[in-house]
Amino acid sequence: MRIIDLRSDTFTKPNEEMWKRLRALDNSEIGDDVYGEDPTVNALEEKAAKMIGKEGALYVTSGTQGNLVSLMAHTNPDDTILVEELSHIFQNEITSATQIARLKVRTYSSNRGVPKLKDLSKSIEKNKKNPSPLKVICSENTHNYHGGAIIKPETLKDIHNLAKKYELKLHLDGARIFNAAVGLDIKVTELTKHADSIMFCLSKGLSCPVGSLVAGSKSFISKARKYRKMVGGGMRQAGIIASFGLDALETEWIQRLQEDHKNATLLANGMRNLNLPMEINKPDTNMVIVSIPKDLRIGKVIRILGNEGVLALPIDKQKIRFVTHFGIDKDDIEYALKKMEMILPQFF
Repeated sequence: MRIIDLRSDTFTKPNEEMWKRLRALDNSEIGDDVYGEDPTVNALEEKAAKMIGKEGALYVTSGTQGNLVSLMAHTNPDDTILVEELSHIFQNEITSATQIARLKVRTYSSNRGVPKLKDLSKSIEKNKKNPSPLKVICSENTHNYHGGAIIKPETLKDIHNLAKKYELKLHLDGARIFNAAVGLDIKVTELTKHADSIMFCLSKGLSCPVGSLVAGSKSFISKARKYRKMVGGGMRQAGIIASFGLDALETEWIQRLQEDHKNATLLANGMRNLNLPMEINKPDTNMVIVSIPKDLRIGKVIRILGNEGVLALPIDKQKIRFVTHFGIDKDDIEYALKKMEMILPQFF
């Protein structure tokens, strides 16, 4: 059976150039990264720092680990961080922040990831009465639970200026930051220059099998490296997996994300044309969020779609997420839409 896997862009697989680099790798190109002696990891970190516009970068095993060590580098135990209420850090990573970093977490509301500065300022002022000092504001770009929404540079600048006013740090969960840059057709540094630190993933749209990077000042990276070791993230001959990232950060490969965005728009428009009582977002990037009526059982919808080879992910009781990525082309989207045309009307 033909499978169209639209659950996540984490299901991507490396391209041929990545495999070629790995096959050509020899012992002279790997070393012990815990000692800073893996040439391939060092090359990747240098390349990432330069691309992102920061003094340094650090290779980590995952986005969750990257966010965790970033927050630990900016804080002390019992400090407070301020995160968006639907952010990945709050919805999926809260335990690591509270149990490992021992941080207090407060939330702010937003419109598709964009907060009202007045409300954000009130949240900061309110925390002054809290015995646990506020140290970090977190933003997410693109925003996962808001359907891949892009946070524009001017918004990030406003948030950063507010953070500086209160002597706070701004950490950017940029798991899909290159989707944001490609979606706006700007250099990624236009987005990252307004953050004190950033995490971005190699293992989503960029198609690497594993790994993320954090970037920031030299002093920040020094602290983050210490905390990476503390949480078990120190790897030895990590160049073997880091090598994939060197090709992932090539300009041509990053620009390929445009195809994913076009396919997401094609999917959203096609589903809208089914004329069914569903709310479908207009994708900024590579995510389509479909809201179904409350009287429908989302599990059944997902299951029957899956039985026909179209895989999607429920993100709450009424919302289904479809993510386009490398490995999904226009023909796959058209095939998925034909299956949906056959299946979905039975639910309404």
